[in-house]
Amino acid sequence: MENITTWLSENAFDWGLKIAIAIAIFIVGKIVARMLSNLIKKAMTRAGTDAILVGFIGNITYGILLVAVVLAAIDSLGVNVTSLMAIVAAAGLAIGLALKDSLGNFAAGVMIIIFRPFKIGDFITAGGVSGVVDEIGLFATLMHTGDNQRLIVPNSAIIGGNITNTSALPTRRIDLVFGIGYDDNIGQARDIMMAIIEADERILKDPAPAIAVGELADSSVNLNVRPWVESGDYWPVRADLLENIKVKFDEVGISIPYPQQDVHMHEVKAAS
Repeated sequence: MENITTWLSENAFDWGLKIAIAIAIFIVGKIVARMLSNLIKKAMTRAGTDAILVGFIGNITYGILLVAVVLAAIDSLGVNVTSLMAIVAAAGLAIGLALKDSLGNFAAGVMIIIFRPFKIGDFITAGGVSGVVDEIGLFATLMHTGDNQRLIVPNSAIIGGNITNTSALPTRRIDLVFGIGYDDNIGQARDIMMAIIEADERILKDPAPAIAVGELADSSVNLNVRPWVESGDYWPVRADLLENIKVKFDEVGISIPYPQQDVHMHEVKAAS
């Protein structure tokens, strides 16, 4: 007991000073880490970086700096931090291996945010599904389908395949194929379809719509009909064209043939 008292009396001041220095390093370092993190956030915001990425990078930066501050504070106490750093590094490696799929999704999310292949509100086909983008997260992208089902798609599945962004460009071409009978008048059919197209104000004049023979098929002469519309008008105009052209063809007697086969039967007389 006397030895402990003697040791405390001889080293109390030194330890008190070390603890005070460690606390000061931690407090000042924490303030500096927060300031640097905020500066990085402001710089990224001014550069137009997505808010999700700004917040995440800012928090990661603050966390890394805070770990460095804690290690510096511990080192000021005279504790050897080399072994501690090795333990932290080994733990980080183990966690990284355990969360490799999540880290892959995170990296893909960062790429989506930086390169912006699509934005919220776009209709896309990616990761094997199609839908409207509702939210772009760091690990997954949230979408909904036309019948209002929620889709949660891992970002790695999106980046790892083709991305079709239907909403990226302001205009789209409608590609339709109408088959008429071989006995029908091609010129009459073309004039009817062009008149219907020109009567629809939603169809653009430039680029001009095109109608041309696309194929002489087995049961029909196929005409390619290709008008241009604003992207938002694609589906309603497509549906109206299909209906209006079919109705007009019925009125004037132009047939839309379906695949058919002629079967010829021959009677074979048995040998007498």
